[in-house]
Amino acid sequence: MAQRGRPRDAEADERILRVALGQLMEYGYAGFVVDKVAEQAGVAKTTLYRRWPTKDHLAVAVIARMQDDVAVPDTGNVRADLIDYVQQIALGLNRMRRAGRQHEADDLSAGVVAELVAAAARHPDTGVLVHAVFARRNELVLRLIDRARQRGALHPATDPGLLFDQLAGALYYRLLITGQPIDRSYAERLVNAALNGVLPLRES
Repeated sequence: MAQRGRPRDAEADERILRVALGQLMEYGYAGFVVDKVAEQAGVAKTTLYRRWPTKDHLAVAVIARMQDDVAVPDTGNVRADLIDYVQQIALGLNRMRRAGRQHEADDLSAGVVAELVAAAARHPDTGVLVHAVFARRNELVLRLIDRARQRGALHPATDPGLLFDQLAGALYYRLLITGQPIDRSYAERLVNAALNGVLPLRES
C-alpha cells in the first residue's frame, strides 16, 4: 500500500533547527518567533508547524539537538568522565543563560531553561516531550555510572539514578534558584563531593 503524505525532509529539519537555535540565542525565549524561523529557514509556515505545532515544541527540539551534540565520555575513569560531562552540561546551561542578552553587563537569569520548565508545567504534551528528551539523554550517563559500579570503581550498592540526580539537581538548582556561577571548578567540586559517598571501601 502506498504511504500517505510526503516523506519528511531531513535537510529541512536540520535547517529549521539550525535557524531556530540561532534565533533563540540571539533573541531569547521572549523574542523567539516561529514564523521568523520559517522565513529565515526558507520553508513554508505549514511545513514548520506540521513538525512542531508550537513555539514550545520547537524550543524543546532545539534543546534536544544541543544535548545530542555533547558526547558522554567513557574512558574508564568515572571521576574524570563525570567531571567532563558535568562541565559540558554547565557550558550548555551558561549558554542558555546568555540567550537574548544584548550586553555583557546584563543580569544573568535562568532564561530559556526556566521558560521550558514553565512550559512543561503548563502544557502536559510539552511536559511529556521534555521528560522524554532528558530521559533519553540521561540513560547514557546512567549506563556509564553502572559500568563503573560493575567493574568495582564504585560501591556495589551505588544507585546510578540517585547519583546522577545529585549532580544534575545541583546544577539546575544553581541555575534556577541561586543564580551562582556554574564553571569547571564547581563541576569538579560537585562530582568529588557526590563520589565520596559511593566509592568502594578499601581495606587498610
